[in-house]
Amino acid sequence: MADYDLAIIGGGLNGVSIARDAVGRGLRVILLEQGDLGAGASSASPRLIHGDLAGLERRHFLRVRSALGERDTWLRIAPHLVRPMRFAIPAHSDERPDWQLRSWLLLYDRLASRSGLPASATIDVTHHPVGNALKRPFGTAFEYSDCIVDDSRLVVLTAVDAAARGAVIRTGARCSRAERGREWRLVTIDRGFRQVVTARAVANATGAWTPSVAETVLRVPPPKLAAVQMDQIIVRRLFDSDNIYVFQNSDGRLIFASPYERDFTLIGTVSHAFKGDPAIVAMAANDVAHLCDAANRYFRERIETVDVVRTLSGANMVLPAASGRDGAITLDHGRGKAPLLTVFGGDVTTSRLRAERAVSELTPFYPMSARWTAKAPLPGGDFAWDRFDNEVEDVRDRWRFLGEEQARRLVAAYGTNAREILGEAKARSELGPAFGPELTGAEVHYLMNKEWARFPDDILWRRTKLGLAMEPEDRDALAAFMATAAPELTCGAR
Repeated sequence: MADYDLAIIGGGLNGVSIARDAVGRGLRVILLEQGDLGAGASSASPRLIHGDLAGLERRHFLRVRSALGERDTWLRIAPHLVRPMRFAIPAHSDERPDWQLRSWLLLYDRLASRSGLPASATIDVTHHPVGNALKRPFGTAFEYSDCIVDDSRLVVLTAVDAAARGAVIRTGARCSRAERGREWRLVTIDRGFRQVVTARAVANATGAWTPSVAETVLRVPPPKLAAVQMDQIIVRRLFDSDNIYVFQNSDGRLIFASPYERDFTLIGTVSHAFKGDPAIVAMAANDVAHLCDAANRYFRERIETVDVVRTLSGANMVLPAASGRDGAITLDHGRGKAPLLTVFGGDVTTSRLRAERAVSELTPFYPMSARWTAKAPLPGGDFAWDRFDNEVEDVRDRWRFLGEEQARRLVAAYGTNAREILGEAKARSELGPAFGPELTGAEVHYLMNKEWARFPDDILWRRTKLGLAMEPEDRDALAAFMATAAPELTCGAR
């Protein structure tokens, strides 16, 4: 008998979503990730949970409606990670006419008629906070509702939920070879140790590594895919409002500028074909300049390439001439050949639904329970999305030494599970050593024990984004602390 029903290679959003769905339907699941969870394209997304307004221009009405339904699902099951926002499109005389934008938004409202979010509106930016950051020629903008998400935390908490339901999550575990018969025999190098795992089926969810894993590890013909790189830039905060700006660019694409970690602005996205090693995805200087120029077309405060604090880049695979939103699922099986599921591409909004459909492909091979992930909250998400501010106040009332921004960050990252980090502390000093103004030893211990954090970058750039403002001496202190703590800690869900 095989050790597991399903072995998943790849710990990005597709991989962990499949693990969560499958284990909740009764399958024995193991996930193998050679590095850290969400270390690739899953942590470099545009951070949008949306119906894709531009999809209306391409007449993808059913696809937009389905994505808007998923937006509502995410608000329900991950209210700490997914936050409703108002998006503002300044009208530009050289771009789409006002009547077209109004028509789009009216249809967008109709397709999301049961969302509970505010409907679209036309605003006079000369008398609205949205206009404060814009150049004077812009007098009208169109507002509508959509959501943003902390993408890397979504990956981690999906894995946490999968582990809590019985899945085995192994980070730092590389699958080096696979032998296929009536079941799969996988040879892994797990943190330096060779291990063999058997499974009745395998899912290749390795993102940009999908073709190479298929050819060199699974030894099956690689799918014919196109690699796409997506790039964004982070600059100092350019505006004080909580809106997300949607800029019509000269090439017809929409560029988003959104608040990022309080003191910064995220601008993106530019995408193009990718060639090279997916482990080393770097943003080209001309793409940085392109996004700066797109922002300078609208913002009063000019930004130059030297103002870019950090770039975010990731590569993923898509089928040639297919929609990048939906991703793709293929199933290969035959007489004497154990099933091989291949899942790649797609955006954050549709990831849960994509995993649900992928696992359902295996129903001819396993008895499994009904679909369930649309109703079960992620860890810490057991409250209504419109109660987020109340959760922040509850945390401040219980731990009075926390400031407003500190409490908000903790609730946004951990939801109700922030209580596990704070415990019975009566003062900040009881949370252990401080690494900068916000990160504490208690939080680091939690991330190492519960969320598979092994190295400082795992915490500074994926479990949190505190690396943006942390001083070098605090980073060194964090590295020393983790090196000392690591031998004493094991991830209980591993």
